[in-house]
Amino acid sequence: MAGGGVGLRGAAAGLVLSLCLVVSCRAGKLLVIPADGSHWTGMKPLVEVLGRRGNQVVVVIPEVSGSLGPSEHTITLTYPVPYTRTQLQTIQRANLDTIMASDTSNDISRMWSYYQTLTVLRNYTSNNCDSLLSNQDMMQTLREQRFDAILTDPFEPLGVIVGALLSLPAIYIHNGLSCGMDFEASQCPSPPSYTPGRFTHFTDHMTLRQRSVNFLWALLRPLACRYLYSDVNVIASEILGRETTIPELMKKASLWLERNDFTFEFPRPLMPNMVMIGGMNFEEPNELPEPAHRGSENEQGDTHQPTHPQFTLRSSPLSVALSARSLGGIVLLTAARITELKGREAWVGGRMFLCWG
Repeated sequence: MAGGGVGLRGAAAGLVLSLCLVVSCRAGKLLVIPADGSHWTGMKPLVEVLGRRGNQVVVVIPEVSGSLGPSEHTITLTYPVPYTRTQLQTIQRANLDTIMASDTSNDISRMWSYYQTLTVLRNYTSNNCDSLLSNQDMMQTLREQRFDAILTDPFEPLGVIVGALLSLPAIYIHNGLSCGMDFEASQCPSPPSYTPGRFTHFTDHMTLRQRSVNFLWALLRPLACRYLYSDVNVIASEILGRETTIPELMKKASLWLERNDFTFEFPRPLMPNMVMIGGMNFEEPNELPEPAHRGSENEQGDTHQPTHPQFTLRSSPLSVALSARSLGGIVLLTAARITELKGREAWVGGRMFLCWG
């Protein structure tokens, strides 16, 4: 009888706690470290919505960048970098010209072009990481803020390192990483016999030669990762005081927001903490009117269907596209599932920021 009373009280307490989580999602403090270029363009609407919903959102960016800048409903902090805007634009134009002029007519040429791209990214990311992490005043400011989670694009690993240094639950938003590190870090299956590697131009229907080339790409991918983040791995190890790598740090992410969907990507298993948000930046469409008729009856009562099939938005693939305004509810439900697997860390991230109401 006593045991039953304890169980009943425990169930009641759990119910009250659950109601509190659903009804009273309170605002929190979110650290945002974006990547430059189109990465920020795709991430900015979500950041502004989170700020408008009452969360304190702090965005940390370099003083010189291509497209980064202040955003609405957020606090922007900047840190100095060892290059000017003119130097950055000159380097970007030169790198773009080199990449665009590369011959990609055969497999060897594509691999060489891929290597050139990795070299450009390697130099840029290591400069930015060193500039912020060695800035003692800025890092002390971030520590004093006592953030509840970090939202970052792992394309630029600076946010990955800062999140680990501050022991924050990490939410990654990305659209594919350069050397397939998103597959490695999230432990998502990617068999080379069926999954065409990025930059190979192959489809899921490969010949024996293409499968062999794709298998070679799969073997080279870990080496590409090691080369791309060789300097950054050293910086991360020094800052964290232990030997580590960027893929190792990324494996501890609480939530992966994938800025794509199976319209453009091949179908594959998703881990419980991965959410596809392709179409997040689309304008929310109005529902199309119901078709005026789906068929007509003649005098004999026979039904004639229209020659061309008619669709409504409800049955269209576009209906699964998420906007920045609708993303929060999806992430909240996903965070609830992660809670069962990862405990308080993911629960904090979901409760504090990605609630909707």
